[in-house]
Amino acid sequence: MTSGNSAGSGTRPARRRLSVDRRREELMAAALELFSERDAEDVSIDDVASAAGASRALVYHYFGGKQELYVAALRSAAEQLESRLRPQGGGRPLEDLALGLRRYFDFVEEHAAGFAALLRGGPANRAGEVGEIVDGVRRRLFLMIQKQMRVDEPSPVLRTTLRSWIASVETAGLDWLEHRDIERPTLEKMLVDHMVALLGVAATYDQGVERLLRDLA
Repeated sequence: MTSGNSAGSGTRPARRRLSVDRRREELMAAALELFSERDAEDVSIDDVASAAGASRALVYHYFGGKQELYVAALRSAAEQLESRLRPQGGGRPLEDLALGLRRYFDFVEEHAAGFAALLRGGPANRAGEVGEIVDGVRRRLFLMIQKQMRVDEPSPVLRTTLRSWIASVETAGLDWLEHRDIERPTLEKMLVDHMVALLGVAATYDQGVERLLRDLA
């Protein structure tokens, strides 16, 4: 009996460490689900604890408070999305753009709550850590597109055009999650065509964009 207790004691720390990691992930997943549906100020620690099947005290133990939980959950979602957006290149610019979009929408589909919560932490909550997290994702997407188009330093016209397109992609992602009434490949192709159309407009204001558009053709 003593031997059994001793063996059990020896294995508990490893199980406890795994449990801590898993529980923390469960709390963040529950929080992301709630933050994707409601504004952060309308979600309480009790809501998160209930959704995760945990105690209120446990949530405070891991995160200290709702703001810390909110930031940790959004940062987790952002890191996962940014890992999909690392420029790969190797193909033609529009092919690379289409591949990047596919990886982006893979994340949208696989992590719907994280994506929605991340964007809900957008323009209305731009101050502090939350704003930095959301802006960081947009910067990563901007740099991915810039690299795919072989552009070292975008002009003001091109910069504005690319940022406008990124906003369209985000809106399209949220709309697709809400309705899912368009096939993903169709949506992704439409967004690539949308980029070409935006560049066509920008080309009338910037000769550099006109040359870029010819290179993309």
